[in-house]
Amino acid sequence: MTELLYSIDVAVFFFINHSLANPVFDVVMPLLTDLNKVRWGQALYLLGWMWLIVKGGRSGRIAALLLVVGIIVSDQLSSAVLKPLVGRIRPCATLEGVRLLVDCGSGLSFPSSHAVNNFCTATILAAFYKKQRLLWFGIASLVAFTRPYVGVHYPSDILGGALIGAACGYALVVIWREADRRFFGESL
Repeated sequence: MTELLYSIDVAVFFFINHSLANPVFDVVMPLLTDLNKVRWGQALYLLGWMWLIVKGGRSGRIAALLLVVGIIVSDQLSSAVLKPLVGRIRPCATLEGVRLLVDCGSGLSFPSSHAVNNFCTATILAAFYKKQRLLWFGIASLVAFTRPYVGVHYPSDILGGALIGAACGYALVVIWREADRRFFGESL
């Protein structure tokens, strides 16, 4: 059974990595996947986070706080706990013929930390900004999709990362709401 699931994972990986390849995606996907590594991307994230604090009111400040906690928790859970526990090697390091558009990296594959962190973020933002929830999950999905496209993650790494990240974000929102209700008598 696991061999069948692995063969499906590899087939879907190569479909995304090869069959969907085109010159536009070959430029856009590496930019999107590493947005957090370039100055203008970091500035964009910082401006969005600062907007939450300055213009978002109480909800925005709480969301900004939960985002910091969420990224720390989800990233450490993914990178320091789950990846070493699972020990899955990246497709770019094990499969022949991978179209590698970014550095393969020395890290492990499951779960995708990009997916974990982005879905944690999307879940937190969706809890506070419900009307934009499709936007938040759309962005998280797009960034997650870039990972097999650029050759560094299997689709199951993305799916697992999305579920783990959403669970982290949801847990933090539930914990905050309960603490807010108990200690401040308020609920968002």
